[in-house]
Amino acid sequence: MKLHFWTRIAAIAFVAFQGAIASFVGFIPNLAIAQTLPDSLKIPEGQHFLFKTSAKGSQIYVCQSQEKGFEWTLKAPDAVLLDEQGEQFGQHYLGPSWEAKDGSKIMGQVKSKADAPQADAIPWLLLEASSHEGDGVFSSVNWIVRLNTVGGKAPLDGCDSANQDREISVDYSADYYFYGASAASNY
Repeated sequence: MKLHFWTRIAAIAFVAFQGAIASFVGFIPNLAIAQTLPDSLKIPEGQHFLFKTSAKGSQIYVCQSQEKGFEWTLKAPDAVLLDEQGEQFGQHYLGPSWEAKDGSKIMGQVKSKADAPQADAIPWLLLEASSHEGDGVFSSVNWIVRLNTVGGKAPLDGCDSANQDREISVDYSADYYFYGASAASNY
């Protein structure tokens, strides 16, 4: 009889523990990111994690004449945004801009950069939303952090006077974390 009583107590405690973990999970992305971000990419006080997307696509570069000679310069990203279940969420393109399937859109302005851990990966970024359109998921976003980049860097060669204005696409992937003043998200 005592064993049955303790089994029930253990089951109730386990269910309560799962509920506590489930309510805490919303804070894990914000907590995990805060612990791993370089200081240059820290989110300003008062901003809360809203949601995350992953991007898969390319960085488009164009060969242009610069003061030091010819070099590949970024023209635009061209990527599909995926939600955490792997479903298409929207697009990422020139601006840089992020547009959700609900029609809401933001444009960002780079505030700081940090080198990615992999030498062939584009930098990690902190961006501030500079404009908003629509009333959907992006309407409350103030800050964007680009992390976990893979690939996307321009080649070191192949850009010279013979290739001026030539465009190339370099595959990349990244995670984008979106923050706003309100902890609530429409997503």
